Amino acid sequence: MVCTSQPRAAAIGLDVLAAGGHAVDAAVAVNAALGLMEPTGCGIGGDLFAMVWDAARGELHGLDGSGRAARGLSADGLRERLRGRGETAIPARHGLAVSVPGCVDAWTTLHARFGRLPLAELLAPSIAAAREGFAVTPVIARGWARSEAIFAGRERFAATFLPGGRAPAAGAIFRNPGLADSYELIAREGRDGKIAANWVINDLL
Repeated sequence: MVCTSQPRAAAIGLDVLAAGGHAVDAAVAVNAALGLMEPTGCGIGGDLFAMVWDAARGELHGLDGSGRAARGLSADGLRERLRGRGETAIPARHGLAVSVPGCVDAWTTLHARFGRLPLAELLAPSIAAAREGFAVTPVIARGWARSEAIFAGRERFAATFLPGGRAPAAGAIFRNPGLADSYELIAREGRDGKIAANWVINDLL
């Protein structure tokens, strides 16, 4: 059984199971699809948590794929930077609030332990959808529209997520070739691929 809020993502997971994939294979493939189809709520810049029941061994496995603070950032250094900005708390929409993403590392950790199908095969449907485009669903369109004013002034972010200067309406075809490129790199190199996402952080600084 595969449950998601996006029918196309659920279909991707079912196809993986039909091809002989493990439930973890399906979960990775679906998570990649949702990173494309629900950019308002998830993606490779975020975290991942998983509980996996291994029926053959009668074992329950848990994985905490939450991000950590950057290795080069100390508490004292953070306070100093905040003082320089005249702030006493970490701004919600700033690079200082961004942790090291744990999602891709969690994908590869889960896949190495439980996966049956090649990672490239699991990411292929989302790569195709990112290049060809998909129809934005109504709930996601509403959430996307709420973020429009927040990110409209961030030029490089808006170039991807506000095509034509606006959040995609329900039914609009959205493409994200940059994400397709990142998924292809992950498919080839796993967690060690150097994804060119610095522009995202730079837009927040």
